[in-house]
Formats: sequence, C-alpha cells, structure tokens
Amino acid sequence: MGIYAIIQNMKKVILFYLIILLSCQSCLAFDLDMTVDDDIRKNYNSGKLQHDMHTEDTNELLPTLPDISKYNESAKNEAQQTVKEEINIPAKEPDYTVPKALSGNIKIKKGTVINVVNSTKVNDWLAKGNTIKFYTKEPLVKKKYTIPSNTVFYGEIIETHQPQITCNGGLVVIRVRKMVYKGQTVPINAYITRANDKMIFLNNIKGNRTYLKTTYQKGNWGRTMFNKMMTMTINLGGEGSTILLSPFPFAYGTICFGLNTLTSPICAFFSKGGHVSIPTGSQFRIKFLDDTFVN
Repeated sequence: MGIYAIIQNMKKVILFYLIILLSCQSCLAFDLDMTVDDDIRKNYNSGKLQHDMHTEDTNELLPTLPDISKYNESAKNEAQQTVKEEINIPAKEPDYTVPKALSGNIKIKKGTVINVVNSTKVNDWLAKGNTIKFYTKEPLVKKKYTIPSNTVFYGEIIETHQPQITCNGGLVVIRVRKMVYKGQTVPINAYITRANDKMIFLNNIKGNRTYLKTTYQKGNWGRTMFNKMMTMTINLGGEGSTILLSPFPFAYGTICFGLNTLTSPICAFFSKGGHVSIPTGSQFRIKFLDDTFVN
C-alpha cells in the first residue's frame, strides 16, 4: 500500500510539471495589443481616484480617459480601403459579339428562292466591286412573312473577265449582299441561280464558248474553194477539148479543203468566245445561302 501511494504522488507531481511546461509554451500564449493600455498608464493618474465612494465633495471629477478615436478611425479607413478594392474589380468584356444579321424575329430560311429583275445592265466590261441592282416584280408570300414587290436587292461583282483565247467566253460572278426590306437594309448572303432565262451553275454567268462554231467558221474558206474547183472541173469535163484539164481543179480544191479542215481547229484555239451582255429588265433568280433574320 505504501508503494501504491508513492506512485500516485509521483503521478500528481509529473502532471503538475506538465501543466507548468505547457502553460509556458509560446504557441499557447495570447498576443495582446497593449498599445491602449500603455497610453492609459501614461496619461491616467490613478492617485486621483476617490478612496471613499461616499465623500461629500461631489465636484471632484475623475481624470479623463485617453482618446482612442484615432485607433478606431485607422481601423475604419483600412476597412473602407479594403471594400473599395473589392468593389473596383475591372469588368471583363465579353469574348463574343452578337451578329447584326441575327437580330430580327422573322426568319428567311436558307435555300429560299426569289425571282427578281435587274435594273442595271450586266456585262463583262464591268469591273470587280461594281454594284448590280435588282428588284422584285411580284411579292413572295410565305406562311410567316411576305416579301413585297419592288423590294430592292444589291449585288456585288466579285469576279469578272472578258472573253479569252481557246474560245472561252466572258465571266461575271455576282454575290447578293443586301436587301432593303420594308425600309430597313438587311445584310444577306445569296447568289444567282438563273439569269436571262438560263440556268447558272456555280454562280458563274459565262459568255458562250464558241470553239465548235469557230472551228466550223474557220473551215469556210476550204469548203468554198473546193466548191469552186468542183464547178470548174465539171465545166472543163463538159467540153471535149478541155477534158484532160478537168482533174487539176478538182485535185487543187481537194487539197485546199483538206488543209483548211486540218488547220481550222488550231486556228479556232486562238480565237475568243462570246461576251456576257444581259440587258436591263431580264429575269434573275436569287437563292439564299444562309438564314436571314428581319423585323
């Protein structure tokens, strides 16, 4: 029993020392701001306190406490500065822009076809960038909208050239850029599928390719010469004295015809095709490449 009592006493002593060691650790100490207390000690005279709370001298006042408003003002300024920095965060601009063409509530679907008439003459003498004006003669009535008559469309020539060798005809490529719909100009993306009652492929309005026609025309001289020589051969063969000369004109005409026939394709290769020339008032057909939105 004596040993048990000693062990219990040792436990108490060890526990007491542990408590003292833990209380001395700096991690468990409180870091207090003693600035206000130092000012109180310097400026506050504790000797002026009344020792007797029931004294008859009621005019004696306690010394004034130090002014700590400067500390409150400093803390207030810091808080306001922090709030201003948090509020004045620069606004991030959006990374996208809304297309102007997608701002209406009426949708003209991609693939819509409109018949129009040109009020500007179309030919391959026009330069790239020139404007071609079209208008509708009749209204286009759909379920949700109507494109009235005299609606104006503006096209732009994006490519053009005059007739070239190899009998290649002239070229005009028109892209329709704008539509004036009920007073508002709407950007569109459309192309020509029919011009002057002729189908247009790949938006290329081309002049006539005249290679075969030119080849035939280049052979006219040989055919004409052969016919003349054939007539002369017949005339010479009709008379007895000149019958011996009749084969020579025929042979000469045959040689001219053959040579001209062989050279006419080569000569036609260096010729030019037909011009593009469409008068005003001709029928055109416009097809929308993209959806278009109008009000």
